[in-house]
Amino acid sequence: MEGRLIIVTAPNEAGRSFVKLLMFKKLAFAVLTNSTQEERQLKKMGVEHIVRINTMQAGKWNFPKKEIGSVYLFENSLNLTCRFLQICRPLTSEPIYVITHGCNPQGVYRGLGADHVIYTLNGEVGFLLNG
Repeated sequence: MEGRLIIVTAPNEAGRSFVKLLMFKKLAFAVLTNSTQEERQLKKMGVEHIVRINTMQAGKWNFPKKEIGSVYLFENSLNLTCRFLQICRPLTSEPIYVITHGCNPQGVYRGLGADHVIYTLNGEVGFLLNG
């Protein structure tokens, strides 16, 4: 994972806490979003690399030119998480994690390329960075 860019979504408090941890650890990462409001919030947090995409226009996605490492998708909705999985799976052979507090079927996420589906009530998944 050394030298590769981590991709993360942060549509909820758990995702934003994870972003803060990435910043604290000084790891190279970019946040993926499809929301202008979320982009503004991330900028206020001090996030340097934000990739805002229209999930329906594949040709206009502008990812950083760095090699992509692990991906951490914090679930906010089943549909959007599935779309982000479809976008991210071809970009990396590294693990993709879906972090959820819901009961959406893990088979859907695994079928779209997630390597790990993590269920959490409090959103604390910092341990994923220790591996």
